[in-house]
Amino acid sequence: MKTIKRLISTVLLLAIVYGVQYGWRAFPIITGYDAKDLCSCVFVGGRSPQDVLNNELSSFPLSLASAKINVGDSSATATVWGLAKRKAIYRKGLGCTLVVEMTEDELRHQKIKTFRSKEIQSDSVSLPDGSQLPAVDQAKLKSALDAAFAENSSEQALLKRTRAVVVLLNGQLIAERYAQGFDENSKHIGWSMTKSITNALVGILVKQEKLKLDAPAPVDEWKNDERKNITLSDLMHMSSGLRWEENYSGPSGVTNMLFKKKNMGQYAAEAQPENKPGEVFQYSSGTTNIISRIVRQTIGEEDYYQFPYRELFTKIGMNGIVLEPDAGGTFVGSSYSFATARDFARFGQLYLNDGVWKGERILPVGWVAYSSTPANGAHRGEYGAQWWTNAGEKSNPANRSYPNVPADSFQAEGFEGQFIFVIPSKKLVVVRLGLTKKDDFDMNKLVSEIIASISG
Repeated sequence: MKTIKRLISTVLLLAIVYGVQYGWRAFPIITGYDAKDLCSCVFVGGRSPQDVLNNELSSFPLSLASAKINVGDSSATATVWGLAKRKAIYRKGLGCTLVVEMTEDELRHQKIKTFRSKEIQSDSVSLPDGSQLPAVDQAKLKSALDAAFAENSSEQALLKRTRAVVVLLNGQLIAERYAQGFDENSKHIGWSMTKSITNALVGILVKQEKLKLDAPAPVDEWKNDERKNITLSDLMHMSSGLRWEENYSGPSGVTNMLFKKKNMGQYAAEAQPENKPGEVFQYSSGTTNIISRIVRQTIGEEDYYQFPYRELFTKIGMNGIVLEPDAGGTFVGSSYSFATARDFARFGQLYLNDGVWKGERILPVGWVAYSSTPANGAHRGEYGAQWWTNAGEKSNPANRSYPNVPADSFQAEGFEGQFIFVIPSKKLVVVRLGLTKKDDFDMNKLVSEIIASISG
């Protein structure tokens, strides 16, 4: 009997030790997520704190934290039972940044020259109105949007929570709808759609002959080991061969990077080789932040924070977008962009236009084809260069991720159901934004039904 009691006591003690150790690692991730998301959704997205708490932060384990806004110093803080306190601060033109591996005073006093020319907060650049085009079956189009916004369950975890749908046909706005509380000026987080924006910044630097895709990636830490063979193109296709864990269910490479690290790209660059470059696809937000760091180093400090806005966003009318940096000052190119649905639609239209906007070539010749073509070794043949593709096995649509959508489609995709679909054969761009917790919104249905509404 004493042996059994000792065994039970030992098991309980081990369980307690494990729980404490896991909480020590996990709680700062939970509080970091809550503080950052609450700060951005309120100060960048313009929403009420309670709305964010009721929606973005209501599910387990995020609900373990207690998060609140401080309007006085434009910040958000979060704790779990008073532990693992994290704070995110808002700075105009930069959005929100977590205070990590530095003091709040150091972060607030960073000297950053933000872009100030034409600081347009509303969508004042009109899109051509094609809502009455005879080529569109308005009843079918309305039905497709109705289905996208309809809720078929009362269970919170199964709600679609579609917040915006914008459809462009040949550059003309043929459909636009928003959920209650959102409109054309509302800014939404892009999550991993931000990776495709990072793709565009690299493209512009390639066009300016400041970066070369087939050259070794300019990462100082790699110059004296086998990682020196990793090219920029390997990084763009997420086939660097570096070991990485893209797991959001607990402490991992990606969650430690996003919520514990001051310099995310530097942290990701410390990853060690696991495979030969160019052979194995590994989806990695760390890889994109390595690229974002390269972009910063290539542009230089004096022009870094103006460059994306001057060379890309203002040229195509993305006047609502905000890129958010990490505490070290580098844009979090994997995840942190806030923009309107129309902004994201314009970005998709740029790629539909083969990188040209109103006669000006913004992206290099051939860049869109490069971005939307899977590399050798890519997962299921579906990943291009910071864009997902719908290639699969073209002779068998069932093998594609979106079997009822044309094979030439390529997509920017983000957490909880953020999408930009670009479909060249249909001259179509479809943007869907929302908060689908199961991350399983049926874009195959929405896009195929929109296509069915277009005659010919």
